[in-house]
Amino acid sequence: MKYSLTLPEDYRLVADIDLQKNKKLMLLVNGIALAIMLAMIIPVLFFVPFSTVYGDGSLPGMDRILMLLIKLLATLAALAVYIVLHELVHGICMKAITKVKPRYGFTGIYAFAASDAYFGKGAYLLIALAPVVLWGIVLAVLLPFIPASWFWVVYFVQIQNISGAAGDMYVTYRMLKMPKDILVFDSGTAMKVYSKA
Repeated sequence: MKYSLTLPEDYRLVADIDLQKNKKLMLLVNGIALAIMLAMIIPVLFFVPFSTVYGDGSLPGMDRILMLLIKLLATLAALAVYIVLHELVHGICMKAITKVKPRYGFTGIYAFAASDAYFGKGAYLLIALAPVVLWGIVLAVLLPFIPASWFWVVYFVQIQNISGAAGDMYVTYRMLKMPKDILVFDSGTAMKVYSKA
């Protein structure tokens, strides 16, 4: 079953995954995200030193500081836009599967897309992984063409893409271990998983 707009009577709750209220789970997911970040930053520093952000050294001192400030603001703006695009992809997938308009929000810790539908296992895995795969490919294609002085601005978006999907990856891991007949209700930061009684 791809989805259902109501929970079938013979289904029961088999898992409740709350990425915000479950503090241990929140720490685990954020720890995984931090580990991914470090694993993506440290090796790349040997190929594209962070000093490239300042340019080739031809700019005078104040101009270098101004350029650094511009790149910092560009990075923050790109990360904010990316978060919106990430959640839009979740929402577009939800709507494409069910024709039900998704809801979007921000809890202070997590941005989210949510739906009032119950998704089958395959459909939910597609919804969970679509943003990290789509934007991962787009950014990987762009990065070789970015000038070295702007590399880290774009690469930080890729780091956010992969590490920020730690919650999606954790949920995918949990879903893969569950029965084929599951239905998932995603309220944004919590997923209730049902299976036949």
